[in-house]
Amino acid sequence: MLKISHIAKTFNPGTITEKKALLDVDLHLNEGDFVTVIGGNGAGKSTMLNAVAGVFPVDRGTIEIGGVNVTNLPEYKRAAYLGRVFQDPMTGTAATMNIEENMALALRRGRPRGLRWGITNLERQMYREQLHTLGLGLEDRMASKVGLLSGGQRQALTLLMATLRTPKLLLLDEHTAALDPKTAAKVLEITEKIVSEQHLTAMMVTHNMKDAIAIGNRLIMMNEGRIVVDVSGEQKQKLTRADLMGLFEKAAGKELDGDRLLLS
Repeated sequence: MLKISHIAKTFNPGTITEKKALLDVDLHLNEGDFVTVIGGNGAGKSTMLNAVAGVFPVDRGTIEIGGVNVTNLPEYKRAAYLGRVFQDPMTGTAATMNIEENMALALRRGRPRGLRWGITNLERQMYREQLHTLGLGLEDRMASKVGLLSGGQRQALTLLMATLRTPKLLLLDEHTAALDPKTAAKVLEITEKIVSEQHLTAMMVTHNMKDAIAIGNRLIMMNEGRIVVDVSGEQKQKLTRADLMGLFEKAAGKELDGDRLLLS
């Protein structure tokens, strides 16, 4: 479902602030894979996600989503293939519009607009049923402005909007990092439920080792723009924090600062 082939990205090349963010990254995701991505600050996690999303062009290499080469497609055209949830709960929704209006925008992503009623009663009922699955009572607040919701409610709504039209690939960029632990746990629970029920292919960036180990069927760790650890299946199920740190130290050839990876 996702094929990243030997991509590289350097920011500000030839200047004093030059940063080699990605170095020959090669990654293939099968349909239904839920991959967690972990690594320290500057390891290349979010840069890789942004490269897939088309936020910037890569210097070399190719990116395919669902068998389609999207390497040269701009970000707005890649939106037809992707669902995305950002770290900031304020991103991904329109604060001055109400809940049902936000969901209507998400449902129409990539579709032509016409001169007809914006939201039908049948559509409104579908939104209510979808919101009910979150277990947050938002189905009774569809006329409320999204800006009045809590951070956790906005992230849950953004997650629902990102998957309203089943995407080829769901990108989660530290989407619980700005939330308190209890709310983060609820959003992660909703995430796992949606990914499982829709059989989505998903990639989740996190700083939290515990979450990276517990969630999904595959885990990759990045360091200095490269993938240095890639575990899946039974090996991942039996993985412990000590195991993960050991794998990193063996692959990267240096000691791992565990606290840094646990900070969100």
